[in-house]
Amino acid sequence: MTAPQTGLIGLGTMGAALALNIAEKGFPIAVWNRTGSVTQAFHANAGDLAPRITPTATLAELVQAIAPPRAIILMVPAGQPVDDQLAALAPLLGPEDLVIDAGNANFRDTNRRDAAGLPFHFMGIGVSGGEEGARHGPSIMAGGPPAAWARMQPLLQAIAARAEDGTPCADHMGPSGAGHFVKAVHNGIEYADMQMIAETYGVMRDGLGMAAPAIAPVFDAWNKGILQSYLIEISGQVAATADPVTGTPLLDMIVDSAGQKGTGRWTAVEAQHLAAPVPVIEAAVMARNVSARRAERAAGEARFGRATPELDLTVDDLEQALIAGKILCYAQGFAMMTAAAAEFGWALDMPAIARVWRAGCIIRSAMLNDMAAALAEDPARNLILAPFFAAQLDRSLPALRRVVAAGALQGMGLPALSAGLAWFDLMRQARGTANMIQGQRDFFGLHGFTRLDGLDHPHGPWAQG
Repeated sequence: MTAPQTGLIGLGTMGAALALNIAEKGFPIAVWNRTGSVTQAFHANAGDLAPRITPTATLAELVQAIAPPRAIILMVPAGQPVDDQLAALAPLLGPEDLVIDAGNANFRDTNRRDAAGLPFHFMGIGVSGGEEGARHGPSIMAGGPPAAWARMQPLLQAIAARAEDGTPCADHMGPSGAGHFVKAVHNGIEYADMQMIAETYGVMRDGLGMAAPAIAPVFDAWNKGILQSYLIEISGQVAATADPVTGTPLLDMIVDSAGQKGTGRWTAVEAQHLAAPVPVIEAAVMARNVSARRAERAAGEARFGRATPELDLTVDDLEQALIAGKILCYAQGFAMMTAAAAEFGWALDMPAIARVWRAGCIIRSAMLNDMAAALAEDPARNLILAPFFAAQLDRSLPALRRVVAAGALQGMGLPALSAGLAWFDLMRQARGTANMIQGQRDFFGLHGFTRLDGLDHPHGPWAQG
């Protein structure tokens, strides 16, 4: 076998799947895991791919097994483990070698590492799609020097998912942490998408009195239209699944508390730093945090009573509301990336990002084809103003208003859908109410007023303040 030029450290779920994907695409690879028995078991279970995989027992042996110039992919937990691994590799690698952090890193950590003067080349890439994607084709968002991307492009595009037109869903986002930043925004949108789907499920269950087996075909039908996406598809499958022990709907057996790894929270935090409003994502993070407070929620229900809504809505209303919510959420995500590009000096290619997300990743959906086309027409324009999506909002916003209003009147929390609508209504007002906020700030700060617009006034501009 030809000596591999690529190595991989970390044979957890994602690392093992990615290593098999690389080998399957014809690239020899050396692997190492801190626990040697994991490495041995991985190689023993690799089947026909085992001849393309070189298991190694030590980090030094891994480096020796790779032909220079080497490329080593890190699939270790984000944070200190990455720093520890980079430190351990430093004395073993040469200046032409390349280390690639492919974990769920915070982009600021990636920026810091890139600027630290490492004795080898460094990249940070976002990999989305979970275990299935890593094994058979993820969406890949790469950050780092153009030369490093050019070097890894054949491998990364070979292992990536393919869109319907055959385009690989792997591309270079920009320098340093750009790839991990785009991945974080992806995950923030994922949080929001999941929350809005959960809210429509809640309306069907609690507001329309539908059981999970009746909800499943609704999601299946939605998946045949503009909402076609991985998350809608699996929502139908989850709703249709029966618990193997009790025979009752699986959804009714799952604890009402959603976990999270923190990447959606990173997106919300960075949006605040950028002054880029992403209220749908923020609402989704909030809802997950509230879901974890089960004892407090139980106490709240005991004190104030449980809402028992009877909503005068249809599943068609819910479909249209979800369409509007999805457009508004993605528009916020792309606007946030536009703000980041300006803040960090990145030339983020918005149409390319939309295309990379078309397959392999968790938020893959048919709508991204139209988003890529709209962004290609005018990358700086907010998506809600693109003719295709503006027309879609004209059709779907009335239903979103009905759903949000009905939920509010009946005491049913719909935080993500409500946040999207509130943001939209602020975005469509050329003259809002912030002048009162600014007037209050001027008064208690300087006891004067700052003129905020160009309206004529008989006493002239208010220069004081």
